[in-house]
Amino acid sequence: MSLRARLILGYSTLLAAILFLFGASLFFILRYTLTQQIDQALRESTEDILGSMTVRRVEDLKFLNLPPLPFSSSNTYVQVWSADGELLSFSPNMQSVRDPLSPAAVPGQGKGTPISYGPNLEGASATPVYTPLPAEDLRFSDTNIRGLHMRVVTKTIWVEDRLLGLLQVGTPLTVVDRALSILFFELAIGGGSALLLSVLIGNWIALGALRPLESVTATAIQITHADDLSRRIPLEVSASSEVGRLILAFNDTLERLEKLFSAQSRFLADVSHELRTPLTSIRGNVDLIRKMGADSESLESVQSEVDRMSRLVGDLLMLSRVEAGTLPLVKAPVEVDTLLLEVMQQAIGLAQGKIEICIGNLEQASVVGDRDRLKQLLLNLVVNALQYTQPGGRVVLSLRVIDDCVHMTVSDNGPGIPREELPFIFDRFYRVEKSRSRGPLGGSGLGLSIAQWIAHGHDGRIEAASEPGKGTTFSVWLPMGKG
Repeated sequence: MSLRARLILGYSTLLAAILFLFGASLFFILRYTLTQQIDQALRESTEDILGSMTVRRVEDLKFLNLPPLPFSSSNTYVQVWSADGELLSFSPNMQSVRDPLSPAAVPGQGKGTPISYGPNLEGASATPVYTPLPAEDLRFSDTNIRGLHMRVVTKTIWVEDRLLGLLQVGTPLTVVDRALSILFFELAIGGGSALLLSVLIGNWIALGALRPLESVTATAIQITHADDLSRRIPLEVSASSEVGRLILAFNDTLERLEKLFSAQSRFLADVSHELRTPLTSIRGNVDLIRKMGADSESLESVQSEVDRMSRLVGDLLMLSRVEAGTLPLVKAPVEVDTLLLEVMQQAIGLAQGKIEICIGNLEQASVVGDRDRLKQLLLNLVVNALQYTQPGGRVVLSLRVIDDCVHMTVSDNGPGIPREELPFIFDRFYRVEKSRSRGPLGGSGLGLSIAQWIAHGHDGRIEAASEPGKGTTFSVWLPMGKG
């Protein structure tokens, strides 16, 4: 089921439940109100009838004296039953009815001869019937008399703890049934119309709300089929809306994927180029050795290229572990000034007396970090400086404490880097080809990328400042006491 269909179904189901609860509440409230009004009218009629009844005493016997029942309206039906179930009296509109208005309330339902008046006993004294109407002494019920739906109240007649009979008063519920039928019909028609209208309006709203999602889907399909990550989804809705934020997030993802795939393609091309050069050199030297025999110069060239390939593969493996998150940093207190002196000694060995290595400022400082990785960071910067510094040049290492940060610099007086190239020098295999050429150390083109990752892994940063013809300075900032 589509999202639009689920939304419409959900809205319609919720609206149908609300309409049903509203209609049912209205229906039962109206029925209860009308029934209470009819019960009150029946209560008043019962009081009037009981007020007109009397009891005649003959020695120890008591008899109901029933005057003519005063109800001739076709909407009020009256029956008086004896205690043994005989019909004693009834209203004129009950001439053809001999069954109780409420059979369950009349014991025995006797078949005695009905009369309209009580026995006329001469000399007997008449006493009014006691007529209080407590709620628990009245029994209301619904019944059907020959197809006529009626509301009936039954009242027992007691005199001095003796049951003399029962009074039943009923009235048709025709008006109530008609009103409830009309209400039910209107609720059904109105609710159905409202539900149908809600489906139509909900479908229209869902179409408008989901149209941008269809655009997202269509663009994603086109990108997949055309393999074109440069395409973007047009923002046709408010950027603050849910769909707008989705489109912005999707476009941002596409942009990052485009950069990632571009970097991956460039990376593969650079790796192929970096590997092809030493392989070509090794192949040429091997061919030369086969023809001319082994000599120290050819073997040294092969060894140099093999070492270079080993460094390249090692750096690539390290970066791949970094990206996979499987290269943790082992952090512990590190004396940075001591570490800088060690790096200087190694740099002197790498320079082989051709380039001057010296210390500028050297202050005592310590950080919490991975000693081996920090040493690798400094060595990469030193190797980079040596690689692009001409013989007779100078490389200066410095260490200072500024505020709460350790500031380390590696400076050279080489050809420098053009300003427009500085933002890209930490990219993998990036090299300013025109002004800086590969030196005798044979870098892999990954040293600055690795140095940047190590700095970031220690909550620090690395920066480069350069001026063509005057040299380059790399600065590393690390927080003191933190890794």
